[in-house]
Amino acid sequence: MAMSAGRDDGEPMVEMNTTPLIDVMLVLLIMFIITIPIQTHAVKIDLPQNAPPTDSVIDPVKNKVAIDPSGVITWNGSAIDLLTLRQYLQQSLRLPVEPELQFQPNAATRYVVVDEVLAEIKRAGVTKLGFVGNEQYGNF
Repeated sequence: MAMSAGRDDGEPMVEMNTTPLIDVMLVLLIMFIITIPIQTHAVKIDLPQNAPPTDSVIDPVKNKVAIDPSGVITWNGSAIDLLTLRQYLQQSLRLPVEPELQFQPNAATRYVVVDEVLAEIKRAGVTKLGFVGNEQYGNF
């Protein structure tokens, strides 16, 4: 170990050589890196594909959103959820001419479901909206 006995001004100067300590630490680091097992296994995850729905579902003239008594939402006769409804509405608004949207909730449908669907239609910015089948409410 190299030690200095003093300086020119007469004070003793004791400095420890840290080079061997750094060498030992680097050797330990390399040993830890070598002994850690390499992770070669893979976890397969089936992620959902964000494929837009086909354009054949959207009619360029008029589309019909209906809700049955159990609360199932249908778009031109096909059962959908609120997220798919939002996507269909966005796609229909991208067309050169906005198609008419006909809305037909069943009289026995819970109001909460009807309100959610109407809120989605309003958020989408639909301007051509028509209510179909209002005669069924005459008996209530």
